[in-house]
Amino acid sequence: MPVTPFYERIATEIRDRIKSGDLKPGDKLPSISELCAHYGVSTQVIRSAMLTLRAEGLVEGHQGRGVFVRDRADDQR
Repeated sequence: MPVTPFYERIATEIRDRIKSGDLKPGDKLPSISELCAHYGVSTQVIRSAMLTLRAEGLVEGHQGRGVFVRDRADDQR
């Protein structure tokens, strides 16, 4: 049975929190260092999870400010 990479597990957890409404549009995600400490993984693992969520259009990064949940209504405009 294949093992799911950590970055995919983290992306799934954050994705589920967004879809459930626990994380709402405009909410700021914890910093990379906070996520590393929370999950016990390296910076690269968190970056990979963020890239996955960004590619899915769920989050957007703002240089120097952080990563935020995107407003999906923006996709409909």
